[in-house]
Amino acid sequence: MHSSHTPQMSVIIATPDTFKTIQKTLSYLRAQTVKEQLEIVIVAPSKDQLGLDESELQDFFKFQVVEVGPIPSVAFANAAGVRHASAPVVAFAETHAFPNPEWAEALIEAHKQPRAAVGPAMVNGNPDSAISWASFLIAYSRWMEPVEAGTIEDLPGHNSCYKREILLEKYGDKLDTLLETESILHWDLRSSGYELYLEPRAKTQHLNPTLPASFLGELFYYGRLFAAARAQHWSFFRRLVYTVSSPLIPLVRIRHTLPNVRRAKQHYKLPRFVWPPIIAGLIAASVGEMLGYALGAGNAMEQMKEYEYHRERHLAERDRPAAAS
Repeated sequence: MHSSHTPQMSVIIATPDTFKTIQKTLSYLRAQTVKEQLEIVIVAPSKDQLGLDESELQDFFKFQVVEVGPIPSVAFANAAGVRHASAPVVAFAETHAFPNPEWAEALIEAHKQPRAAVGPAMVNGNPDSAISWASFLIAYSRWMEPVEAGTIEDLPGHNSCYKREILLEKYGDKLDTLLETESILHWDLRSSGYELYLEPRAKTQHLNPTLPASFLGELFYYGRLFAAARAQHWSFFRRLVYTVSSPLIPLVRIRHTLPNVRRAKQHYKLPRFVWPPIIAGLIAASVGEMLGYALGAGNAMEQMKEYEYHRERHLAERDRPAAAS
């Protein structure tokens, strides 16, 4: 470890099992232009079970392992990482998202302004599949490269960067829940007068599911989780209205997705039949939202953990070799 003063950014990455799960993402973090300014915060159930290879962490400012026992959700792990981080800025990394070498440098520079959060431009990390494109366009097309820098209302969930002090002082124990559905966190920051900023010099390649069942399942469970979190303090009548109105959600989201699909076609070679999985995915998400408004989150948080940490299990066989390289 290095021993000078304070890191500029703490990068939080969690694994529900072993070091191998996070190795590929760490290789991209080691390629950062400012790696010597980064603290790596590994959140894991147990350091003994982790199988840590310290030789892969020596190039960073420092690293630490936060032991939390069984990890019930991504948000639980990320919140624990925030509380233990030592840098003024904290960024979340994923096991299936791979930042470009200038990612950390660009985010650190953008945070020199009084902004609560800064997010990167997103790139489809496995663009040869119609299902991958459908997943990417539904989840990340608002921030799809190329995109302009500037103040924005929402940022890419699980891939953005925050001022640590704001998260801890404003949200405290609520952070464990809010980091599961970060759009709600971003809306609250905006309503409180904080600025969110998109920095396209920071780019992240995002690996998306290509198995149909995984693609639909992830959207269904996230939709349920999002709706349950959004409606947590609503009246029974308001929840009922949103439950009954849920079948209209795909129509609304198609209208918002259409210009982003057109923009993607200008810059990328999209598969010919990308719209059928987009429509199917939006329907799955709306069914999840309907259940979330009506019945709460159920087991959605536990299900989402599987999609987040072990993305390779949700790729078709033909896609796995490229994703592993």
